[in-house]
Amino acid sequence: MTEPQQGFAIGVDLGTSNTVAVLRWPDGRTRPLLVDGAPIMPSGVYVDEHGRLHVGRDAARMAGLDPSRFEPNPKRRIDEPTVLLGDREVATVDLLAAILAAVARAAVEAVGFLPTAVLTYPAAWGSRRRDALATAARRAGWPPAMLVPEPVAAARYFADVLRRPVPVGSALAVFDFGGGTLDIAVVRNDNGRFSVVGAGGIEDLGGLDVDAALVEHLGQVIGETAPDTWAALQNPATTSQRRDRRLFWDDVRGAKEMLSRTTVAPITVPGRDQAIHLTREELDKVIEPLVRRAVWETGAVIQQAGLRADQLAGLFLVGGSSRLPLAARLLHADLGIAPTVLEQPELPVAEGALAELAPVGGAGFGAAPGQYQTESISPSSAMPVSGHPGAGHPAAPAPVSPGFGGVTAAHSTPPAGFGGPAVPPRPPAGPSSPPAGFGGAPVAPPTAAYPMSAAQVIPPGQTVPAPPTVPAPPAHARKSRTGLLVGVTAAVVVLALVAAGGYYFFFRDRDTVVDFKTLANAGSLGLGDPNKIDDVMTATLGDRTYVGWTADGTFSVAAYDLPGKKKAWGPKTVTGENTTWRLLANPGGVIVTGTGDTAGGTAVLFNTDGEQRRKELFNSQDWLSVLGKVWLLHSAASKTTKAFAWNGDPKWERKDHAKGSTVIVSTSPGDVRGASNFGGSTTDRDAKERKDLISVDGDGKVRLLDAGNGNKVLRTWNDVGDSSSRYFADAGRLFVAGGSTRFKIQVYDLAKESEPIQVYSAADEKREIIHMTPCGQDRLCVLDGAESDGSDTVVRAISLAERKELWRADAKGTKLLVQVGKQLLATANSGTLASALFDDNGKQLLRDEDKKSLGVRVTNGSLLFFDKAPSTTGENLALVGVTAATGERVALGTLPDVIGSSCSWNATHIGCVSQGKLQVWQFVS
Repeated sequence: MTEPQQGFAIGVDLGTSNTVAVLRWPDGRTRPLLVDGAPIMPSGVYVDEHGRLHVGRDAARMAGLDPSRFEPNPKRRIDEPTVLLGDREVATVDLLAAILAAVARAAVEAVGFLPTAVLTYPAAWGSRRRDALATAARRAGWPPAMLVPEPVAAARYFADVLRRPVPVGSALAVFDFGGGTLDIAVVRNDNGRFSVVGAGGIEDLGGLDVDAALVEHLGQVIGETAPDTWAALQNPATTSQRRDRRLFWDDVRGAKEMLSRTTVAPITVPGRDQAIHLTREELDKVIEPLVRRAVWETGAVIQQAGLRADQLAGLFLVGGSSRLPLAARLLHADLGIAPTVLEQPELPVAEGALAELAPVGGAGFGAAPGQYQTESISPSSAMPVSGHPGAGHPAAPAPVSPGFGGVTAAHSTPPAGFGGPAVPPRPPAGPSSPPAGFGGAPVAPPTAAYPMSAAQVIPPGQTVPAPPTVPAPPAHARKSRTGLLVGVTAAVVVLALVAAGGYYFFFRDRDTVVDFKTLANAGSLGLGDPNKIDDVMTATLGDRTYVGWTADGTFSVAAYDLPGKKKAWGPKTVTGENTTWRLLANPGGVIVTGTGDTAGGTAVLFNTDGEQRRKELFNSQDWLSVLGKVWLLHSAASKTTKAFAWNGDPKWERKDHAKGSTVIVSTSPGDVRGASNFGGSTTDRDAKERKDLISVDGDGKVRLLDAGNGNKVLRTWNDVGDSSSRYFADAGRLFVAGGSTRFKIQVYDLAKESEPIQVYSAADEKREIIHMTPCGQDRLCVLDGAESDGSDTVVRAISLAERKELWRADAKGTKLLVQVGKQLLATANSGTLASALFDDNGKQLLRDEDKKSLGVRVTNGSLLFFDKAPSTTGENLALVGVTAATGERVALGTLPDVIGSSCSWNATHIGCVSQGKLQVWQFVS
C-alpha cells in the first residue's frame, strides 16, 4: 500500500434500517460517502428470481414486485443462520455482506481503493455477533477491519469532533434512536480511552415503530370516511395495492421527518384526491407512549451505571429517530439534562469510529499522543478492540462496589450482587407511567412547553464552545454493566458450614489473620483451546471454585475441588441464545444466569454435586439475591419476586407494588468476616438466616417484610427518600442517602416505626458522598470529595449514637471503602490505583509500596493487594498479602498470564483463568 493510501480511512455504521459511511482523507478531512448519490443507504436487501442480491434504494424499489423477497432490516436477523426470502434461503451473513459490498464499491469509486476500515456494532453484541459482522466484511472484500462499539464511536464524535469535554473519569450517555432499535449506553473516559460502563435498550422500539403508530392513527381517520381505501392499504391483495401501501408508508415517514422542522405536514392517500394533514400536536400525542418508553429506558441505564443524570458530562442523541422534537423535550424534562442534538444524527457513529483508528497528525482531542491504537479483527477471532468490549466483556477494570459497602442497595445496586446495577421497576408503556420511577433515574414531571432551542442543536461540521467542565461521577457510581466482577459479588452468601474434619482447613482463617506464604500451585483444570474460549469467569466459596466459559457458542460450567486438587464435576452445558453470563456461588452450589438481547434468558441452580435443581426464566432486567435459607429471583416481566430454597423448592411469591418495587436484603456484621471481591462486595456472607427484608415501593413508602413470607408487612414508613435516593440496610438499620437530601444521611430503626435520625450532613455542598459502609459497632464511614481527579478525597468515621464525626483522614484517589475487622480499607479498582488502610482511630497503616495497588479483603484480619486493576486479557499480576492490624506485608509472587477479571478467592486459595485453564494457587502456610 502506498503512503497516501495509508492515510485514508473509512468508518462504517451498518444500522438496522440505514447504513452510513464516512471517509477520512490523509489531511484529516472527513465527508460522508455517497452510495447511489446519497449519504444514507437503506439497509434492506432484495433477492431476485436469479438469486442476485440488491441493496439500498434499489432493493426497496424492487420490494414492490414481491415483498416476500425483501428483508428491510437484516441486522435484526443477526442471530438467525439463514433468512427465507421468496423461494430462496439466504445466509444472514451474506445479507450483511451485500450491504458492505455496496459500501466498498462506493469507497473504491471515491478514492480508487479500499481504505483501512472500522466497523461499529451495538455495545450489547457478544462475540458470536461480532464474528458474523467480521465475516460479512471479509465476504464483501474488505481487509481485516477494526470493530468498535457504537456508543464508543458516538462518544469519540462528541469529544473529538464537537469538542465537548468529557473529563477523565466522567461519563457520557448516548441515546441511539435508530430506525429499528433504541440503544442506550453510558460511556466513561478512562484516561483518554472510552469504555462502556452501562448498556441497554429496546429491541422493538425505533423509527419503524413510530411510523406504525402514525399509520394506525391515520388509518382511523381514513377509515371513518373511506373504509375501503383503508382496508386496501391495511391488507393489500394486489401488486398495485402493495405499491400504494409502500407509498403511503413512505409519505407518512416523510411527514414525520417534516414535522421535526414544521408544525404541519400533508400526507397523500392513494385513491383519494385530497391529502390529509398531520400536525406536530397530533404527532406528539400519538408517539408519546413510545418516547416515554425510551426516556424511562434511558433513566434506567444511567441508573444501572450507578449515576444520576446530573453527574453526566452530556447526553448525546444520535440515530435518525432522535430528530423527533418530543424525544429531546421529554429527555430534558424527565432527566433534567439538555441533550445535544445534531441536524444529521445518522452520521456521528460512523465518523466517530474513525477516531479509534490511529489519528491523522497526532492524537485526537482529549487524548495523549499514542493513545489511539489500530487493531485488526479477523473474522475467525473477532473480539472487542481498544478495550471496548461488547456484552459479556467488561469495558473497564472491575466495577466499584455496588451501593454502600457492597450491600444490595435499592436504586443503585442489584440485590443479585452480580456487580451490575439494580434494575428499576419498569413503567407502563403509555403516558400513565409514574413520573417518579423508584429505582430509576430522577424523573421530573414533563414541562408544558419545551422549545427546541432549549436543546443544543448543532449543524453538521460545526463545533460549539466548550461548556463548563462537568465533575467526574462519584466512584461508587463508576460501574460496568458486565462481567468484570465475574460473578463474585455482594449477594453471594457464605457456604453452609460443612463437616469439620478436612474442610475445617478452609474456614479456620475466616476470623483470624492469614499466615501468608509464597504462592504454591494447587492444581488446574483444562477448559479447551484458549483461542476458542470466551466470557471466562470464576466464583470461589468454601472448598469449591466454580468456573464458567463460552466455547463454540456454548456456555459451560464446572466445579473444582480445592482440597482434592481435582475436578469435582462438569462441564455442564447451559443452553440459551445468550451473550452475558454470570456465576453466583451459594450454599446450594452455583447459580448460572444467561441473558441476551431478547427474552428467553435462564437462571439454573446446580447443587454441589452438579445436579440441576432449578431452572427459571431470567432476563436482563431481572435480578437475584440471597436471604439466608432461600434465594430470591425478581422478574421484571411478571413484576414478581419469588423465593426458593437452596434445593430448588419454591417457598413464597410476592407481587410488586402497582407503581413498582425494589427489594433490599439487609447485611449483617458477620458478612465482613469473609472475603470480598474486586468491588469490595462480600462473597463469603454469614450463613445465618436474614430477618430484615425491605421493599422500597413506588408509592413513596418503605415496607419491612416477613422474611418467611414476603407478603406479610411488619412495618411501614412514609415519605422515605424519593425516586433518586439510595438505600441500604445493615444490622437492624435502614440508611437513606441522596435524593432531595443530597448531602445528608438518615437512619431508620427497623425495630420500630419512628422518625429517622440524621447522622451526617456535608458542611460543603460541593463535596459528593462517593461511598459509605458500616465500619465497626455503631459507626458509619463515608468517603467524599469535590474534585473529579480524587485529589481531595477524605474518609470520615461517623458515630451513629453521637451523630458526630470521630475522625477524618486523607484518602486521595480512592473510590470505595471496605471494612476489614476494626480497620478500614480505602481503595480504587480502576484507573490510577490508590489504597489506604486506617485503624479505628484513623491512623494510616499501609506501607508506601502498597499504596498504589488494589486491595481486597481475604478475612476480617487480612488483605490481598494486586499491582494492576483486573483486565479481560492475559497479564502478569503481582500479589502481596497484608495483615490488616499492622500493615505488615508478604510478597506472595506473580500470577502469570492470567485474565485478572476472572479471578476469585477465599481465605486460602485464589483461582484465575490462564491460557485455557482454570489455575489455582494456595497462599497460606
